[in-house]
Amino acid sequence: MWPRTLPTTWADESLTNREIEVLRQVSGGNRNKDIADLLFISEETVTVHMKHVMDKLGAKGRTQAIAIAVRRGIIQL
Repeated sequence: MWPRTLPTTWADESLTNREIEVLRQVSGGNRNKDIADLLFISEETVTVHMKHVMDKLGAKGRTQAIAIAVRRGIIQL
């Protein structure tokens, strides 16, 4: 059974609207360059957003970040 409170490493820091949008685009299979063009930001900014997403969700990679976000109801596939 899950504990009532999550360990600190699993704590769900709130994602910003932009981080969620970048994560949605990643979950749709888009490359960083495509996401950057679509959102009118640089590729480096996309990379930084995804790093923040992975840090906040405790994910080791993009795929794991998507899986965690779907499980937590942050995004839908």
